[in-house]
This record gives sequence, C-alpha cells and structure tokens, in this order.
Amino acid sequence: MKALFESTEFILILIFGTYLLGQWIFKKTRIPIFHPLIIAIAIIITFLKIADIDYDTFERGSQLVNFMLGPSIVALGYILYQQMDYLKGNVTSILLSIFMGSVVGITSVILLARLTGADEILVHSLEPKSVTTAIAISIAEQSGGNVSLTAVIVVFCGILGSIIGPPILKLIGIKSSVAKGLAMGASAHSVGTAKAMEMGMIEGALSGLAIGLMGVMTALLIPIIHRILAW
Repeated sequence: MKALFESTEFILILIFGTYLLGQWIFKKTRIPIFHPLIIAIAIIITFLKIADIDYDTFERGSQLVNFMLGPSIVALGYILYQQMDYLKGNVTSILLSIFMGSVVGITSVILLARLTGADEILVHSLEPKSVTTAIAISIAEQSGGNVSLTAVIVVFCGILGSIIGPPILKLIGIKSSVAKGLAMGASAHSVGTAKAMEMGMIEGALSGLAIGLMGVMTALLIPIIHRILAW
C-alpha cells in the first residue's frame, strides 16, 4: 500500500484532488480561513505524516506540478501582450510603483526586526516575502537566510494577500485596473495573481508583470538597503 501512496500518479491525484476539494469548500463557505491552498496544504501534510511518506518522495512525485510553473508564467506573458495598450504611457509609473513597493517591503522587515530583536538569519529569510517562491528562495539562499522558512512565509503572504487584498483596495477607493493588478502582484506574487485574474484580464496581466519586476527589484535592492541601514 505504501508503494501506491509513493507513486507519482497517486501524489498528483492527491495534489489536484485536495486543491479541488479546497475550492469546493471555499465556494460553499466563503470563509477566508478555508482558502483552497490552506486546505490542500493541511490535508497533504496530514496524509504524508500518517502514511509515513518523506518530503523527498513527495517532491519527486510532484515534479510535473513544478515543471508546469514555467509555462504558467509564460502564459501570463501572453496575457500581458494582449493588454499592451495599458502599458503605453504608464511605464514610468509602473516601474516607480514596483520600486517603492519593493523598498517598503524590504525596509519594513528590517525595521520591525530591529524593534523585536530578531537575528540576521530571520531578517534575510523574511526580506523576499513578497517575491514568488523560486526567486525568494534563491535570494534568501544567497543572503544567508533559511530557505525553508522563506518558502513558508512566501506562501503565507500570498494567501493572506489574495484574501485581504481585494477588500483593502475597495476600502481605500482604488478603481484603476492597472493599480489593482500591480498591487496584487507586488504584494502577493503568484497567489495574488491568480486572484487578480478573477478580478479581470487587465488586473491579471499587470499582476503577472509585477511578479517579474518585483523579483528583479528585490534582488537588486536588498544589499543596497542593508548597506544604507547598516544592519
């Protein structure tokens, strides 16, 4: 039986099945804590623990999911191409918005760490919190952070951003589709982009653009901001 549980086919069924179950529960309840990703993660972790399946085995079985992340990003590029008219005349404002978002994201982590007495490893682990997982892990690894902690925090920020992002944007009166998309992508990366796609094609396209720009900006700005604040 354990051999069946460790097979690639079963692991893929487990991943997609738990996520679809999470979607069904969320649509029925509309309770934020029942976000599909939260439900899927909870069920998968529980199952792996009960079935005594180690993470390396699970990772090998889920390679197809990891592989599909690349094409999904490329697909966002095509959607962005379809919305090119919204980029014309807005390049400067878009770059400035992402730049400020990255600066605020990094600086807030460093300042809060100083106030709470957190060590440098924790700071380096949290700095790329608003960047998509693959880039965030690379940044944390190079700066000396804990990549496992970084991965968890990135997923948490993505889920939280996708839940509270739209209500906050509505509360403060943001009506621009471009602004909504940039905000979701810059603060909640791929999970936020999935939510932005539900909001509209323009929001989804700009959110996808924000993911890439945020990754580049964050990677470049982390060492500079550290030097300025003399950590």
